[in-house]
Amino acid sequence: MNVRSLTRTALAALLALGTATAALAQAYPSKPVRWVVPFPPGGAMDVIARTLGEQMGRDLGQTFVIENKAGAGGNIGATDVARAPADGHTMIIVANGMAVNKFLYGKLAYDPVKDFAPVSLLAVVPNVLVTNTAQNKAATVAEVIAQAKAAPGKITYASAGNGTSIHLAGELFLSMTGLNMLHVPYRGSAPAVTDLLGGQVDYMFDSITSARPHIESGKLRAIAVTTATRSSTLPNVPTVAEAGVKGYELSPWFAVFMPAGTPAAQVNTMHAALTKALQLPEVKARFAAIGAEPIGSTPAELASHLKAEMDKWGRVIAERGIRAD
Repeated sequence: MNVRSLTRTALAALLALGTATAALAQAYPSKPVRWVVPFPPGGAMDVIARTLGEQMGRDLGQTFVIENKAGAGGNIGATDVARAPADGHTMIIVANGMAVNKFLYGKLAYDPVKDFAPVSLLAVVPNVLVTNTAQNKAATVAEVIAQAKAAPGKITYASAGNGTSIHLAGELFLSMTGLNMLHVPYRGSAPAVTDLLGGQVDYMFDSITSARPHIESGKLRAIAVTTATRSSTLPNVPTVAEAGVKGYELSPWFAVFMPAGTPAAQVNTMHAALTKALQLPEVKARFAAIGAEPIGSTPAELASHLKAEMDKWGRVIAERGIRAD
């Protein structure tokens, strides 16, 4: 073989090697993706992650393994992901706790801004102000306010625990109206709803996911939703703001983050897969079944949203003297 032939052979080999290397570099994800859900199975957060993970797995050719790592208001799962390798194969779904836990707990083992790479907002699941239909005649926000003014400190509202979105919705309502109502915290939404149905408490700003079956059965009356716009699930129910408390908004949101330092190309791959999945009819139908409204965002928009939420709720938590359980 002459020199020219050897050169051609060598160049061909180098070209093949380069192509193979490029293909390997582009083969992402290269192994199953661990998706941490920092709360128990069965809730809206879990349903959202499993629904999207199934679709993203099909799109990207890798399994998305949902790992429920519950505890401490989401802090255990968040700490785990903050310390995970930034290799693009670990992600976490979070809710409002990502913005408020810094202010609720004395010290966190992670920084919600510095230790995570934002990927995308996913959805909003509204809270809804409800009361026991058989026990309470109040049907409007104005009537709730009138009741509370007539009996300061005696009208009660339940929550799923201190610092939850259900609790913060009530505290924001009291802050903006100047009312004095008694907060009754429970360990989770289910026992709170049980007592609301039993007439032991007067009101609750419950998640639409758990409240809707009781609203549809007629046992609970929906008075107003906490989001800035009406819920497509309860289109005839006004927002708290349009019902008289101007500027009121609590929008329980869900979003995806990855460990800080995850390469931008990998973040963008996950963002694209999430965005694609959010547009699928079957995903929209599954979200609608739990009262979730898909939103989506760019990583930069999620970063800005987190900052705005931390600024807003940091002030409310300090003003109301709220601490975690």
